[in-house]
Amino acid sequence: MEENEAKLGKVLDVYESRLGQSKYLAGETFTLADLHHLPTLSLLMGTPGARKLIESRPNIAAWASDILARPAWTKVEAMKNNNQ
Repeated sequence: MEENEAKLGKVLDVYESRLGQSKYLAGETFTLADLHHLPTLSLLMGTPGARKLIESRPNIAAWASDILARPAWTKVEAMKNNNQ
């Protein structure tokens, strides 16, 4: 677990730098690049260690909060929760 958190941390450092330059991964508008990350990001936010790594990086934390709160994604999450 610690080894994988260290690997994730290195990747998140790259994302933190990128998101310091623009609101979203590919610029100032939400694109497929951001959409692609929603399922994995949602799962990571449910893992205490990964969540801490994400929340400790302000640019990623703001990005994650923004895209996870998108109306279409909240509907997906609601449908998923209703089917469990």
